[in-house]
Amino acid sequence: MPDIIQLLPDAIANQIAAGEVVQRPASAVKELIENAIDAGATSIKLIVKEAGKTLIQVIDNGQGMSETDARMSLERHATSKIRSADDLFRLRTMGFRGEALASIAAVSQMEMKTRQPHEDLGTVLLVEGSEVKKQEPIACEKGTSISVKNLFYNIPARRNFLKSNGVEMSHISEEFQRLALANPQLSFSLIQNDELLFDLPAGKLSQRIVNLFGKNYQTQLAPVQEETSLLKVTGYIGRPELARKKRGEQFIFVNQRFIRNNYLGFAVSSAYEGLLQENSFPFYALFIEIDPKHIDVNVHPTKTEIKFDDERAVYGVVWSAVKQALGTHNLAPAIDFAADVNLMGKLSSQPLSREQYYEEQFSTSLKRSNLENWEKLFEKESTSSRLFDKSHEEQRPTMRVESSINQPNITSTPETEKGVFQFQQKYIVRASRSGVMFIDQQAAHERVLFEKYLVHLKGTPGNSQQSLFPQTLVLTAPDFALAMEMEREIYALGFRFEVFGKHTLLISGTPAEITGSEKELFEGLIEQFKKNQSELQLPINENLAHAMARRASIKAGQKLSQEEMEALVGRLFACPNPNYTPDGRQTFFVIDTSKIESHFTR
Repeated sequence: MPDIIQLLPDAIANQIAAGEVVQRPASAVKELIENAIDAGATSIKLIVKEAGKTLIQVIDNGQGMSETDARMSLERHATSKIRSADDLFRLRTMGFRGEALASIAAVSQMEMKTRQPHEDLGTVLLVEGSEVKKQEPIACEKGTSISVKNLFYNIPARRNFLKSNGVEMSHISEEFQRLALANPQLSFSLIQNDELLFDLPAGKLSQRIVNLFGKNYQTQLAPVQEETSLLKVTGYIGRPELARKKRGEQFIFVNQRFIRNNYLGFAVSSAYEGLLQENSFPFYALFIEIDPKHIDVNVHPTKTEIKFDDERAVYGVVWSAVKQALGTHNLAPAIDFAADVNLMGKLSSQPLSREQYYEEQFSTSLKRSNLENWEKLFEKESTSSRLFDKSHEEQRPTMRVESSINQPNITSTPETEKGVFQFQQKYIVRASRSGVMFIDQQAAHERVLFEKYLVHLKGTPGNSQQSLFPQTLVLTAPDFALAMEMEREIYALGFRFEVFGKHTLLISGTPAEITGSEKELFEGLIEQFKKNQSELQLPINENLAHAMARRASIKAGQKLSQEEMEALVGRLFACPNPNYTPDGRQTFFVIDTSKIESHFTR
């Protein structure tokens, strides 16, 4: 039998590697800017066209490369930062694997111009799909300029999976903001389609935050400062009143590298406990300085996930730092920090587990809420007793689960019963043909609103209620770009707005029959849309309809009148698929009469 295992050609191997490193235009932006930072640049300019699909160009004034280094930089695993395996645990630079340029060159048409400060001439390279087409001397500015054109031109399937320009530009702006925030000592600029979106001079971190997110942050920031033998935490947190209905403006950096870590995010949220409204998220930009030997950044190709050798200790210091900042600036009830600012001693001797923490924090309130629930249940006894009358026993409605949760599902409408009541201000209880039906009021309303907004987006625009006093809303650059990309669709939902300055909208109308702040509703729609985009991968119309339904639906804890409950139940079972919400959560379930009777059988 002939041998069948072969080595892949370099071009194909690079394309496969590119799938891990370069997932979308924003990935290329991140890698190129990180290389510029590592090159010692003090000024970095990012130019993009068509959300990076046509052009991504990063220009820096760093140390540049020699002719040989320029060519070597395009080889896989070619790096100036690693000489031995031990170096992986002493890293303080951004890029180190030597995969970025090789991966980007494998899926684009790349032009690189680079010159070292002491040289009169630089070098230009033209590369297409990993193949070097030209390399020759050229007169150019010191530093490096890399232009990435027609990303994924040689992998059409990958290019087809890219989202709309608004979504992709939103991802690019987010990566740009993180890198600019992590390096306030450098100047950054971002130009999209010849429009200057950001021009950030070098300065202090507080100035960088204001320049990125708006002047309203000037008086809303509290400094954070905590240092232990293990690590140092610095940065800024936002006052509780600055909290928003979205998570976007929350940043944690470890050794100047942006990371995602839900455990540390929970530490910050815990420090704010009791100071925030429900479903509000505070601003924070925290910088953790720690000896690289205590972390492992070589976990994921994008290097946004890292491991700590003592995560609980890091958690405790972050919690303490934020709690102290809140207390010092009179943002929280008085706390005695003098006794235990440095938690390292306690954490090393008797660390508090997450399970113990949850039990300590919530056991009392849980017991109290359970007692109240039982009391409410008996209060409703006279109302609910008639729901168990055997005269209503009929065939149980059929519930089918299909592969597509938003396709019509022929489900029989239960008999109409006037004996409905609200349980725990979360569920609507009523008799059905075969037992007792429990309807999740929020999930049911989401399904109803989803169907309504989907009709608006398909050609029947919804009505708008005009605001007596239009409100201005300042968005981040990514959110502003996304809103303008979806302007027609958002208008169809019932919003009325116009551009009112840089990254600013004037909101003059909201969808009819919806109450609440125009700003919060619009911001919530954008944030929910982005969340859906990352988790559900829905078409834009379904995504917007779902996002609007999620934000505008009645919530658990909202008391409903008898008429409101009956109307909601009727509208739910008029939907093509009343069984599930747009994202697949069950809207109701039925307890069969036989199941009820089994509890009373002697």
